[in-house]
Amino acid sequence: MARSRPTVADLQSLKGKRQLSKLRVFSLEEAEAAERAGIDLISVPYDVMLDPRFRDAAPTCFAIPGDERIKLGATANEILRMAVNLRAASADAMYCSASLRTIRRLRDEHIPVCGHVGLIPAHATWTGGFKAVGKTAESAAFVWKQVRDLEAAGAFAAEIEVVPASVAAAISRRTPLIMISMGAGTGCDAQYLFSEDVLGSNRGRYPRHAKRYRDFSAEFDRLQNERIAAFREYADDIQSGAYPEPRHTVEADPEEMRKFEAYLESEGY
Repeated sequence: MARSRPTVADLQSLKGKRQLSKLRVFSLEEAEAAERAGIDLISVPYDVMLDPRFRDAAPTCFAIPGDERIKLGATANEILRMAVNLRAASADAMYCSASLRTIRRLRDEHIPVCGHVGLIPAHATWTGGFKAVGKTAESAAFVWKQVRDLEAAGAFAAEIEVVPASVAAAISRRTPLIMISMGAGTGCDAQYLFSEDVLGSNRGRYPRHAKRYRDFSAEFDRLQNERIAAFREYADDIQSGAYPEPRHTVEADPEEMRKFEAYLESEGY
């Protein structure tokens, strides 16, 4: 049976019934691959979401655009304006790690919001940097309060990042939010990874929760070596005269060339 694009209500009806899959994709090609692989949810950069070809590539993935621009000081009005544009471009929801007041603004305009709790990279200085949040009863209560605040603000979902699996499971059982685990175990409603980690194209440090299914970096290295070799051969051919060959050029008709030479001579050249 053909798959149809889920609604927020569809996702909420699945809570506690099956695990959803979520990927952060970075291009139309990756969005299409996610669609064809049957991924449920995708996080999409703004420029990909706004590309008119996006829904041809991923017609049934539930798309939640997420972008760094919100983390760079955008105001509530700017976030709202962008959210309206993204919804017009067929976004299903909006990722927002800004203030609860901003999330309420989006909710009031009927824009579904996915929030963020636990380790929030943009706000990590408040929780001690890039490390797990919720390992003590006190910090677990802090994560629970974050979730309750998002509920009150009108969010429908939340990423829960690098929180102990038992804590995340206990929270997920007690909230109506769709809890999207990034390194927070299987007791949540969805699992979330970045495509660069799944594909092995990440050149930097891999987070603990990442799992590599392919080694694209080795393929990229191979292609780069092939690129260098091809460029070197091209440069060598130019120096040796092997390029261009007659088949790479066009020739003038001999009689027309004779006339052109005569013209140049008549002009004193």
